This record gives sequence, structure tokens and C-alpha cells, in this order.
Amino acid sequence: MNQTNNRLGVLLMSLTAFMFAMQDGVSRYLVVEYNVYMIVMIRYWFFAAFVVMISQRNGGFRKAAKTQLPWLQWTRGALLALEICVTVGSLALLGLTETHAIFVCYPLLVVALSGPLLGEQVGWRRWLAVGVGFVGVLIILQPGSGVFSPLAIIPLIGAMMFAGYGLLTRYASRYDSTETSFFYTGVAGCVTMTAIGLFFWEPIHGSDLIWLLILCLMSVAGHWLLIKTYETAEASAVQPFAYLQLPFAAAVGMTIFAETLRLNVAIGASIIVGAGLFTLWRERQTQT
Repeated sequence: MNQTNNRLGVLLMSLTAFMFAMQDGVSRYLVVEYNVYMIVMIRYWFFAAFVVMISQRNGGFRKAAKTQLPWLQWTRGALLALEICVTVGSLALLGLTETHAIFVCYPLLVVALSGPLLGEQVGWRRWLAVGVGFVGVLIILQPGSGVFSPLAIIPLIGAMMFAGYGLLTRYASRYDSTETSFFYTGVAGCVTMTAIGLFFWEPIHGSDLIWLLILCLMSVAGHWLLIKTYETAEASAVQPFAYLQLPFAAAVGMTIFAETLRLNVAIGASIIVGAGLFTLWRERQTQT
């Protein structure tokens, strides 16, 4: 049995956030040159191979694929793949900084929907945090102002899709093991993206093949680090450090892609992250 080491877990989660931010930086470069569906499809080929390898090490293919909720597992895997397409597409349209600033609201959406959809108890403090986080989103989007961009709705749609994936994952955890859910995340996503992406295949030129390989390796490394994080530490202790992906991604966007951090985006993102951290704190309080 693994011994809990929260300090190492924090380090691993920080590395995970950094890896995913770098992965999004490479994705942002590639989707300017190539279509989103092909890039995500190739990513999923590597991810599915990784998932199958992990399942073989943990009891075999049949054990991992055994589920009480086959339609739900396939749906949540497909939903995640489509969400990645939406979010990666947003990277090309809005950049890393603004995409992540809006997308980071997804934990609050999970909290808001877990009550009516999953029957979980959500107290008034967490509802207040959801409301405050929504104010942060409005500050970023600036609806009704002359600077509002309809494109800013795209990462919000991605966040809603990812929240839906999170809720389906929570529901699946009542019946299936983590290993089974992880297996279907990779396999269902791979099947979904292959069915779509093959119709959008285009030649990949020169050094971009190397960048695509780096992207795939980063994706596998990021998921491996995430698995190790939760094997090493308590989820409630390390989850707040997942928010480091936002400043990491913003740093990549500003230093490599010359993106600018608008004041309203910085303020809104700070409010959203603060509200998200509060909900994590409240969840830990109710569990102790």
C-alpha cells in the first residue's frame, strides 16, 4: 500500500500543471498550421496506447474494460474528446491566456450542477462561491460593452463540456473503478476522434512532425504525472495546485506568442480562482 506524501504530491501536481500548460502551448502553435481534429486525433492515438499499456500492467484488458455503465463510459470519453477540440480551437482564436482564464471556471460549474444532477449536498457558502465565480466570468467577458468578443464564449462552452465530463465521471465512480473510467477515457476518445479526424487528414510538414511528437509525449507525460500525483497524495491536498496551469499558460502565451494580459482578464481570473479554492477548502472541511 502506498504511503501518503502530500509534499511530494504538491510537487507532482505542480509539474502536471506545468506539463499541461506546455502541451497547450505546442497545441496553440500546431492548430494555427493544421486543423484541430487531426491534431487531437493523433494525440489520442498516443493517449489510447498509453491507457492500454497501463491496463495491461494493472490486471489486463478485460478487467479494465469491464463496466456496469457502458453507454455512460463511452459518452463521457467522447464528450472529453470533443471538449478538447473546442478548447484547442479556442487557443488559436483567443490565445492561451484568455482561454485558460475563462476555462478555469469549470470546477465551479461542477459544484453548481452536482446538486441538481447528482443529488450531492451543496451548502449556501459554495453556492455563494459559484455566484462570485460567475461574476469573475462576466468581468472577463464584458457582455454589453464595446470590447465584448463572441469568440470568448468558445472556452466557456469548453468549460461547460468539461464540467459535464466531470459530472459523468463522478457518477461512473459509484459503479466502476478508476482504472475502468481511465481506460474508457482513452479508448472512447480515440475511437471518436479517429472517426472524425481521418476525414480531415492533411500532410504534416518538416519540423512540425517533431512538434507533433513532442505534443503527444507531453500528453502522455502529463497524464502519467497526474496518476502518480493521486497515488502519492490526498486529492484534497493537491487539487488547489492544479490552478497553477493558468499562470503557467499565461506565461507561455505572453513570452512566446506575444499575448497581452488585459486588466479585466487578470481581475476576473483571480476572482474565479479564489472562488474555486474556497469551494475546495469547503469540500475538505465537510470531509473532516
